[in-house]
Amino acid sequence: MPRLSKKTMFAIEAVLDVAIYVGDHPVRSGDITERQRIPKRYLEQVLQHLVRAGILSGKRGPRGGYRLGREEGQITLGEIVRVVRRLEAETEPTDPSIGSPLAHEVVWPMWEELRVGMMAELDKITIAELGQRARAKGLNVAATAQQAKHLAV
Repeated sequence: MPRLSKKTMFAIEAVLDVAIYVGDHPVRSGDITERQRIPKRYLEQVLQHLVRAGILSGKRGPRGGYRLGREEGQITLGEIVRVVRRLEAETEPTDPSIGSPLAHEVVWPMWEELRVGMMAELDKITIAELGQRARAKGLNVAATAQQAKHLAV
């Protein structure tokens, strides 16, 4: 199966973190790094590409950060994976001479069929659905913290 790279996982986590934790103010990249334990060097690069793709919107400055570029029900995992694949393609050279005729004529075409099928499935999964799964697992810490504030007042 196609691999789930670190950058892909970090991108999905970052978008989901923004969806869960955004409030009156945008989500700061430092907060994403802290909560999700994503190395800053990976995160900044991934966030920039997600903004360029319209998945996130970014605001600079002391009260800056990130918000979703559109409604969470309109952002799919397939989109996020494609953004990261383009990013990785920029940094990972490919050599078409690698592999035998058997690989080129049988294995790679079969692998491509699997990849296309997997991407079609990823296009069906939205950030809204992942947010629901996170809440069902009790992972919506932002809502819990807000509820605790209201109870203390």
